[in-house]
Amino acid sequence: MEIILWLPVSILLFTAGIQVFYYLRYFILLALYKKKELELSRENAVTVIVCARDEADEIAKNLPGILVQDYRSSHEVLVVNDNSMDDTKYLLDGLYKDFKQLHVVELKQEAMHIPGKKFPLSMGIKSAKHEVLLLTDADCIPASEHWLSLMQAAFKPGIEIVLGYGAYKERKGLLNWLVRFDTFHTALQYLSFALGGMPYMGVGRNLAYKKELFFKQKGFASHHHLPGGDDDLFINGCATDQNTAIVIDKDAFTYSTPPRNWTEWINQKERHNATGKYYKKKHKVVLGIYLASHFFFYPAFIVTLFTHYWLVALITFGTRFLIQAFVFFKSMKKLGEIDLFPFFWLWDVWMFFYYIIFMSSIWKKPKTQWN
Repeated sequence: MEIILWLPVSILLFTAGIQVFYYLRYFILLALYKKKELELSRENAVTVIVCARDEADEIAKNLPGILVQDYRSSHEVLVVNDNSMDDTKYLLDGLYKDFKQLHVVELKQEAMHIPGKKFPLSMGIKSAKHEVLLLTDADCIPASEHWLSLMQAAFKPGIEIVLGYGAYKERKGLLNWLVRFDTFHTALQYLSFALGGMPYMGVGRNLAYKKELFFKQKGFASHHHLPGGDDDLFINGCATDQNTAIVIDKDAFTYSTPPRNWTEWINQKERHNATGKYYKKKHKVVLGIYLASHFFFYPAFIVTLFTHYWLVALITFGTRFLIQAFVFFKSMKKLGEIDLFPFFWLWDVWMFFYYIIFMSSIWKKPKTQWN
């Protein structure tokens, strides 16, 4: 009987130990990160690339924010119009009259056997005039007119990839809170691991890399059959501890239109989660251990509370709680998500159910559309 009682407390201590290790080894790096002084005097020639398909409304709202960036050096804003059937073409023609740095690549046919965004993005990269590529989406708007300047300034000698933060706009309702916490939690991981010497992904809403790196990596050839992965799988294949930098200046964020309903968000998450199984083995192991420890922590804690080891359970929970609170507070403040902090413990509990809901996306066949 004593052995049976020791099982939940052993799992609790083991999973809590793993969680604390990740917080103190990796996540605290973002929490304590001090922004480096960027050499804004160094201005690279930059091509900003936006792919759009039937997103005239989003382009009308967001593209002007990209076109009015305060940047003196050579740059272009290249929009790939991917077979749009709405008014995208006419809208872009109108914007070109006022913004001569706008260039448009018109795609009038689909790429066979290359689902998703990869073909239009590849066409945009091939058409880009400049070496530094700054990527975002049609439904994204920069936080300020200094976005371009701040992101490109991180390209010091040896740096080929710059990871930015792509946030979601604040809206009322539970869905918006969950979407934003999920976005924060994902960023906490990929930004912290990059700082810890193990970059493994980026998000296409705010991502920059060298054109030369794209061709050296043979573009998306290794995963062209997948609809997703134009951001995370590409970065997973070529990011190293030497060639990757991060920028988390609040003026360098982008803000996206959040999912309008639960179905839209679930479909989006399933598409994104489906690429994780194609990460490098070491990244799958490290991320898998964190996920498993997070998943089993709360069941082990609840069971242990109903044994005579309840005090051990409370001390263990309290220790993890305090460390997590410190890291979340500092990190949320840096990423502009501090309004999520008062209920961070509730969002953390939610992650247990999140893992259950999206577990099937690991083996489910991904959908082929990207917008």
